[in-house]
Amino acid sequence: MSPAMESGGASPMPSASRTSTPTATSTVHSNLSQVTSVDDVADPSLPKKTKICVYCGSSPGKNPVYMQAARDLARVMAENNIGLVYGGGTVGLMGELARSLVALAGPDSVHGIIPEALVRYERDPNYTSRTRAAAAQAKAEGGDTRQLVDSTNGEPNSEANGAAETKAADGTDGTDGLAIPAEEVFGKTTVVKDMHTRKRIMAQEVLQAGPGSGFIALSGGYGTFEELLETSTWNQLGIHNKGVCVLNINGFYDGLFAWIRTSVDEGFISEGNSGIIAEAKTAEDAILALRDYKVAPSVLKLSWDKQ
Repeated sequence: MSPAMESGGASPMPSASRTSTPTATSTVHSNLSQVTSVDDVADPSLPKKTKICVYCGSSPGKNPVYMQAARDLARVMAENNIGLVYGGGTVGLMGELARSLVALAGPDSVHGIIPEALVRYERDPNYTSRTRAAAAQAKAEGGDTRQLVDSTNGEPNSEANGAAETKAADGTDGTDGLAIPAEEVFGKTTVVKDMHTRKRIMAQEVLQAGPGSGFIALSGGYGTFEELLETSTWNQLGIHNKGVCVLNINGFYDGLFAWIRTSVDEGFISEGNSGIIAEAKTAEDAILALRDYKVAPSVLKLSWDKQ
């Protein structure tokens, strides 16, 4: 890793305000800009909707406060007309967050992006799912927009979708029997080929959204940390200027902020980049943290569209 990449990072933010100066626009890495959202193109005359990408666990955790935090975040997002982009799972914190927001704000408020390999793993066996056959029929009737996305460029994969629809006569979805979650329960779901495509689309949804959009991490495991730190690194490198915040419930992220402080003390993260990750203790404060987010003064101002 280059020295430049090792001298950025994050630190706790005791309030929703920050002090550094934001950049004027988001700069998107060329790989990200290649992704085309599967959402319908919005009316350019209308203001862009705020969207938040939430990283969180596919497990509920042992303490009920974590599931409650997911419900609280869904409530505040619904109250503020904020759309959710998430990993598409239907179990654990992911499922609770999506299900709660759909119940409050309708299926159009949620977009889940999940790789084919994880559809079964991150699936609640008790949920009502719709097969690709049902999705194809709904789409023919003008009511369904879900589709497979190719991993090479993020574009809809007509070959894969065609195979899914033609093989679905037996009630499966044509991709080894996978079934996608019911839209009326979990919102819109896009099935993609791999993890890289999943993360690119999730990021692109946020980068193209309105003011106050950004990234929030609830509690989770390796995957949640990986997504949080990658998004923070992109911020440090100037790939985007959206806010990054952790909802620190029950002291779950205290160790992360201790590591950041140690990294600053030991010279691996600069003091100027120590505040890339904001900290919030309530869902309301997390939303405010993204609204008031200012880019750290020491982020690298690179031209990713030219390199």
